[in-house]
Amino acid sequence: MTDPNAMPNQAAEANSHRSGASQLYSDLRRRIIGLEFPPGTILLRPELAAEYGVSQTPLRDAMQRLDQDGLVHVHPQSKTVVSRINMAQIYEAHFMRTALEIEVVVQLARHRSEETIANARAIVRMQEAIAGMPDQLAQFQQLDENFHRTLFVGVGHGGLHEVLQHRSGHLGRMRKMQPHDSYKISFILSGHHEILDSISSGDESKARIAMRAHLSRTVIHAPELRERYPDYFC
Repeated sequence: MTDPNAMPNQAAEANSHRSGASQLYSDLRRRIIGLEFPPGTILLRPELAAEYGVSQTPLRDAMQRLDQDGLVHVHPQSKTVVSRINMAQIYEAHFMRTALEIEVVVQLARHRSEETIANARAIVRMQEAIAGMPDQLAQFQQLDENFHRTLFVGVGHGGLHEVLQHRSGHLGRMRKMQPHDSYKISFILSGHHEILDSISSGDESKARIAMRAHLSRTVIHAPELRERYPDYFC
């Protein structure tokens, strides 16, 4: 006789497994993009399973997703290695990001949302509050991502930002290698203000120009970084 509680229990276990694998994937991805696991690092599954307190199953699923993102190379029955940074994928992701974000700000300028503008300005104020604090760099960078996500959400395409993030693993690692000195911080903040001012005034042309200028320096250091860290690139 079938246990009436069996199916709900199985569904709960499946949901728990998916949730655990998703959280594991997100954290490992964060550590890879943050260069805590540099390119070429061998990821030992038994050690990671012990560190996270999980079985091999969710860890395997997380590794498969990272492999699909191009951030690791999974060698079945052997090892998992953090991939080297691919220059072609850097430029491809930057091209995609530029095209999408320019269209986003054009749409925002055309159909102004005071709520979106207010939310984005609030993020910029938080960035300005910690801009001079070296120990807050990671938070500053997270706020930068939040700023751009807010713009996507403002045109009803928050999901596109997530797609873009998944396609930008190589670009993200390269960006982590760039120096974030006072000039870089100032450039980011002034760019955010110019973008929002253009959107607020409803000037589509200025919004387009402001976003293109803001993103223009994203890959400018890529060739130099490749020469400086040849073991990190392929």
